[in-house]
This record gives sequence, C-alpha cells and structure tokens, in this order.
Amino acid sequence: MVTGALVIAVGTVVLASPLCSSDEVGLWEALFTVTSAITVTGLSIIDISRDLTAFGQVTLAGLIITGGLGLMAITTFLQGFVQGRSGLRHRLDRGRALDDFGVGGIGPTFNSILVTGFCVMGLGTLVLYGFGFTDIANPLERFWASLFHCISAYNNAGFGLWGDNLVRYRDNPVVNGVIATMIVVGGIGWRVINDLWSNRSSLQPLRGFNLRRISLRRFSLQALKLRRLSLHSRLVLRSTVLLIGVGALGLLFTEQFASGGVIEDLQWWQRLQVTLFQSISARTAGFNTVPLSIQTFSDAGLLLLIVLMFIGASPGGTGGGIKTTTFAILMGATRSTLEGRDEVVIQRRQIPDTVVLRAVGVTLASVIFVILMALLLGIGPTTTGEPTRTSFNFLEKLFTCMSAFGTVGLDLGVTAQLNRWGQLVLMVGMFVGRLGILLLLSAFYGSRAPSRVGYPREDLYT
Repeated sequence: MVTGALVIAVGTVVLASPLCSSDEVGLWEALFTVTSAITVTGLSIIDISRDLTAFGQVTLAGLIITGGLGLMAITTFLQGFVQGRSGLRHRLDRGRALDDFGVGGIGPTFNSILVTGFCVMGLGTLVLYGFGFTDIANPLERFWASLFHCISAYNNAGFGLWGDNLVRYRDNPVVNGVIATMIVVGGIGWRVINDLWSNRSSLQPLRGFNLRRISLRRFSLQALKLRRLSLHSRLVLRSTVLLIGVGALGLLFTEQFASGGVIEDLQWWQRLQVTLFQSISARTAGFNTVPLSIQTFSDAGLLLLIVLMFIGASPGGTGGGIKTTTFAILMGATRSTLEGRDEVVIQRRQIPDTVVLRAVGVTLASVIFVILMALLLGIGPTTTGEPTRTSFNFLEKLFTCMSAFGTVGLDLGVTAQLNRWGQLVLMVGMFVGRLGILLLLSAFYGSRAPSRVGYPREDLYT
C-alpha cells in the first residue's frame, strides 16, 4: 500500500511537468490520471491526446504496465519474506494469496509473466497496425495507437487516445476483435494461461469425435472437456464464457426495446458486435464503441453493466471486481443450500469452508464499500459549478462508483464534471478496488493468531 502510494506520488510529479503535459494539467489532474493508470481503471478528467505530450503518453503507458503487473501484490509478497516476526506458515499463506507467485519461484514466474504479456501485446500491436487502424496515414502514429491500445486493453485499463474512446471503430471487426481478445487474455490471469499452455497437448477436443454416437450435450461435456486443467482454470474459463454470453444477450435484450437507444438504428450484426464488445469490456476494461450515457442506454442496461463491473475479472488477472471465482463460489454455495448439502461442491470438488467464507466476506465488504462511496458522493454539491448539468441521479453516481471500485473505467460523463471531493472519492475507490478490500481491512484490523477456543453451536432462523 505504501509502495503504491509512493509510485502514484512520483508519477504525479512527472506527469504534471511540462515535459509530459500542457499547462491545463495541474497536480490534481495529474494525480487523478496517475491513480487511474496505476490502478488500471481508465477514468480520466483530461483529454489524453490533447493534454499529454508524446512523452507524457509514453509515461502513461508505462504506469499502466506497472499497475497491470501487480505492483502492490509483488511488494506485499516480498514483504512477507522479510518481516522478522513472520513465521514460515504465515509467509506461505501470504504467498498463496497472491495466486501467481510460488515460494522460491518469483524470479522465473515474474519473467514468464513479462514475456507472456509483451508477446501478447506485441502480436496485438502488429494485427492492429496492419489491419485495424488502417485509417491512420502516418505510420508512426498508427504504430503508437496500436501499441498504446494493446497495452491499455491487455492491462484492462480502458484508456484511449481519442476523446470518443473507440466509438469511431464501432464497425471495425479487427479493432473490436483484437481489443476484446486482449481484454479477455489479460483478465483471466497468467495462471490460467500457463495452465492452458502446460496442458496444450491434452486439449484435443475432436479426438474420437463420432457424429453417430455423440450428442451435442455429450460433445460439450466430454469432447470439449479440459481434463487436465486445474479446478481454478476450468472455473475461470467457464465463468468467463458464461458471463460474456449472458452479458451480451442481456444487453441485446434490454437495449433492443429501449426507445431511442444506442443500438436502435443498427443492423443485427452491428448490434451483436456492439453488445458482445460491451459485455467483455464492462467486466474489466472500460472501452466503449458506442456513446455511453443515461440518454443512450436504458436503466436496465446500465444496471446490467453495474452487475458485470461488480463481478469483474479473474484472480491473478489485470482487472478488478470481486472476481469470477468468487461469483462462482457464491453460486455453488447457493446451489448446495438448495440441494440440502452441508458443504459446497463445484464440479465434484468440495470447496473448503475458509474459501467460501472469504468469498462471502469479499462480496459483502465490496457491496458496503460501494454503497459508502455512493453516499459520500451524494454529500453536498458534487459538481464543479461549470457543468452542462447541475446534478446527477443516483443511478449515474452508483454506476460511476462501481466503475471506479471495479477498476473498469466506463464513464457516463460524470467524472470530469465532479468537483474535487467527488473525484477524491473515486480515487480512493480505485485504490481500494485495485489493492483488494480484504487486504485493506486486514491492514487496519491486523492479523491475529487462530483461536484455540471452541464455542457451542446454536442455530439461527434465516
């Protein structure tokens, strides 16, 4: 936490210097932008292309990569090994909590994360340069646009070089496909990518496929079964696919019947492309290919986006939210309750009670924190005094708070019109959302040794 704050402070001074920005970017604007970049959120109160110089944009990209690699997670891991009072078990637990780093293997693992990330971003840059941003005539500008947006997408930041984000490329399937792929790959986490790569030889879905003997259901459950993947990887992949599909179909349904909605005048293939992209982007990244506001989206559509932002990406990924595995555990606990089980079972594996309690704690603490943000945002006047609108309704405020806490970056046009109190609330939300709500609470509450005292059981009516 201290290291993250220090990086934000140094980045603020650098970004506010004349070398990086124009005179319109002061310390406050730089502070908000750097906080958004380090937390890979994407909310901005400046125009990236107009207010930042070329060096400033490079600096911003570097901050995004720094935040995407998990600066706070890495330093917390290292601190767990140098604290003199930490026992071996405590250090092992702290290392496990960071998902991607094993004891004694931080060097090779960190190098592998870097190599994987840069290879994916490099490949995406080449595709965007050759087939995506073909309307940009200047080769250097096209290359930088391709590289910057791949960095932003892979790290789930959502920063764009243009004021309309990616609206101008709404109908470009290459841009939509590459950016969406970068978002998904960055959001599922290095552990899942490494698991897929390690078991690539066993992932042969068409082996033994016989149209006469296998049904569609059997094909989906057996022929496509990822047999050697860990439960974590299988859960992440299935949850990701399910949430993308449900989100896209949900947006298509809600916006189809919205009078004057953003997809009303689009053809069917355009509607599918827009809703699919926004479903992917809403959980982690914050890019948008259509104007996003209270006028262009229905209340039902905005509420669905809020739910997707709250769930977020996967553990070990570059996105925020409560994580897909947490959501899956809660759904598994609900199903086990309905089935009358005393334990949570997911895919024939019993989930430890401590993991279930952690999932419940993360979800409840996150809900309370977002509600607290919305309440603070509603205290007193929250606009700058020069907005096009004098006030915002509760849905807009809740949407913006969830976007900040989930480190998503989608904006209804609220962020830039907030006064410094409102923007401070969002900065705190971004920082807490990226750091992790339980880690923050444990820093204040402190760690205690497990109690050896047992208590009598008593039932409660629920």
